[in-house]
Amino acid sequence: MNKIFVLVVEDEPAIAETIVYSLETEGFDITHVGTGGEAIDVFRQKVPHFIVLDVGLPDITGFDVCREIRKTSQVPILFLTAREGEIDRVVGLELGGDDYVVKPFSPRELTARIHAILRRAQSQTRSPVNEPEEIRVGRITLLPDRYQALLDDADLELSRYEFGMLKVFMLHPGRVYTRNQLMDLVWDEPEAALDRTVDAHIKTLRRKFHKIDSRFDPVKTHRGIGYSFDENSA
Repeated sequence: MNKIFVLVVEDEPAIAETIVYSLETEGFDITHVGTGGEAIDVFRQKVPHFIVLDVGLPDITGFDVCREIRKTSQVPILFLTAREGEIDRVVGLELGGDDYVVKPFSPRELTARIHAILRRAQSQTRSPVNEPEEIRVGRITLLPDRYQALLDDADLELSRYEFGMLKVFMLHPGRVYTRNQLMDLVWDEPEAALDRTVDAHIKTLRRKFHKIDSRFDPVKTHRGIGYSFDENSA
């Protein structure tokens, strides 16, 4: 069986060495580059199964690399960032990143998140039994086989976690889900995710709604509890 090919994009040698060693120990096939330009070149030559992508690169940002990759591929991307600012997390997820890890991080945390994202990606390639061909609530239509979400006729271009949460909401409109419940239902390895990860994905989901209709917001926040989907707003 072919190994899973992971592209590591990190310009700090000490951090890169730690990542490469950890992932090789887990049995992954690793290619490491230190610039965004090299990452795009490698991607075009051989599309990896997974990308670990530093945000702060010496030539172009990791966000720029992600934008280029997302033009043609939905390969899972995990961002590495030295900053804990919310804007970094939200921008990365909005661009199509699957998760993020803030430096400094433990190799165990990194590998746990990679395994969790890969399991989610692999499970989405299989058609669940009795999966409906279409889920429609108000103005939103989900096409599970395509992992596509439409607001009216416009593609929302959701990431896999945004899609997963929206699907949970739309299957049970009005039900309030806690952050832990959403992690259990959408993330394959909830212990590798954090409450703030759920909040960040909710914010990017709302931003994508607002790009199409600035007044449209069917996801409701219940302070101290979690989130629900208002079918009347949809």
